[in-house]
Amino acid sequence: MTMPVPYSGGCQCGAVRYTLSMDPERLYTCHCTECQTQSGSAFGMTMLVRENSLNVTGKLKEFIRTSDKGNSVKAYFCPECGVRIYGRPGYVKGVLSLKPGTLDDTSWLDPKIALWIKSSQHWFDLPRYTETLQEQ
Repeated sequence: MTMPVPYSGGCQCGAVRYTLSMDPERLYTCHCTECQTQSGSAFGMTMLVRENSLNVTGKLKEFIRTSDKGNSVKAYFCPECGVRIYGRPGYVKGVLSLKPGTLDDTSWLDPKIALWIKSSQHWFDLPRYTETLQEQ
């Protein structure tokens, strides 16, 4: 299920807003410990989007960390309310990892892929995904 483009979204306080002019390339849940920590939940959700399709208004703050594989991963979030808007994976050029929970309309989201299921919480039953990966 998809919605017509452009998509729109933003942070919790409204200081950061964005539009997305193309359909996402992929939507998945991630059960790695980093996504669990970042989301404060059992997993995180990510939408891979083309960098040139995202238009952001408002100021973002940058956080840089090193992934398990040694890549530099950058995350961009609202400096006022702290909501993460997107990340810049260190392994793919021109692609951003947008946080789909920041979309104004999330009713059409239907992830078919789960990553890092080896780190998933023992009490969480994985839905029937089309594809599951032990790692990324």
